[in-house]
Amino acid sequence: MQPLLQFPEGKVRNFQRKLYVKAKQEKTFRFYSLYDKLYREDVLQYAWQQCRANKGAPGADGQSFKDIEEKVGVERFLKEIAEELRNGTYRPMPVRRVYILKPDGSQRPLGIPTIKDRIAQMACLTVIQPIFEADFLDCSYGFRPKRNAHQAIGAITENIKQGFTAVYDADLTKCFDSIQHRLIMDSLAERITDGKVLRLIKGWLEAPIVEPGGPKQGRKNYQGTPQGGVISPLLANIVLNRLDRLWHRPGGPRERYNARLVRYADDFVVLARFIGEPIKNELESIITSMGLNLNEKKTRILDLNKGDILNFLGYSIRISRDKNRRITIKPSDKAIARLRDKIREIISRERLYHGLKGIIAEINPVLRGWKQYFKLTNVSRIFSGLNFYITARFYRVGRKTSQRYSKIFKPGVYVTLRKMGLYCLATD
Repeated sequence: MQPLLQFPEGKVRNFQRKLYVKAKQEKTFRFYSLYDKLYREDVLQYAWQQCRANKGAPGADGQSFKDIEEKVGVERFLKEIAEELRNGTYRPMPVRRVYILKPDGSQRPLGIPTIKDRIAQMACLTVIQPIFEADFLDCSYGFRPKRNAHQAIGAITENIKQGFTAVYDADLTKCFDSIQHRLIMDSLAERITDGKVLRLIKGWLEAPIVEPGGPKQGRKNYQGTPQGGVISPLLANIVLNRLDRLWHRPGGPRERYNARLVRYADDFVVLARFIGEPIKNELESIITSMGLNLNEKKTRILDLNKGDILNFLGYSIRISRDKNRRITIKPSDKAIARLRDKIREIISRERLYHGLKGIIAEINPVLRGWKQYFKLTNVSRIFSGLNFYITARFYRVGRKTSQRYSKIFKPGVYVTLRKMGLYCLATD
């Protein structure tokens, strides 16, 4: 396997900083010469490093990162992309469609571009993201540099502390799949006039989708930006920034009703002291004007003062009913159920035959990542309960697997498992 390329990350960061400052200082400036930056050697090397770190499955051509490193060579691969971009022969390849089962039983469609297209998209993202990042508002937290879900949850709880306990919990119907290409391109054109960059992005949007069992050439895509594409989250944010701007415009809902918007990509909530028809109608009008639709079955108006629970980004937020009126934050029931399912899958009789250490090595990253994401939880018994569940699962499966009594699976098994390296969810 080839060593990963060494690249001047500082040089790329400085370039991005200059674009950001220019866009921030001149709100109406439209960038007209960007295409040649996409195939700069340092930008493509940076794009490779980012995509390689994200790993990911092969696209429609079946080519993996390992194939490129061992059979083609990274430097040669990047030079070929640069040459195609430079001479105008680059063409996006079909996108492989896969379906991910959602907790409610439905399927979420993902689009997996080829690695070649991922590199080109990442190079484009590297160049244009700073421009649009300068325009994004503070109410947006998803898929942005130095912003994350924890900050979104923090913003919600801060608003609740200030008395904004009425919540419009909105859900967009298949946002990524239904965004109109025209709206995406119009939004891009507000800041970019470089026709080559715009045509390149349009090509990615319209790239054929190869369905499982369908024709290899795929079917042309006429709307949406497939989830799974490197540049898709940015394109969705660029479009949904219209919602943020309209909400915060002079005389808009933020000013008129003192209604606070917190958005994470296509998931968002509105918090106010009271949610009435004016706020509801305003929001629905904005969403409709963007060619999107609210999912009426999942969109709800909540009153946290009356015991309603807000489920957002995997967290459940509520106001306790005791005299202290404390805001409790914990993993949602669905998030806990999914973790339990994963635990049952890993701690099984079949896998136990291969040894405890192998199971512990497999389950530890899952537990560590889960606790890191849900670190805002202020209900300690959640972690303690899951810790007990994990220990009990080891004990039950171990006793059923072994025909002879094992000293490992006796009462007190938790101490033994900890000594073997099992990660602890609960704080000791």
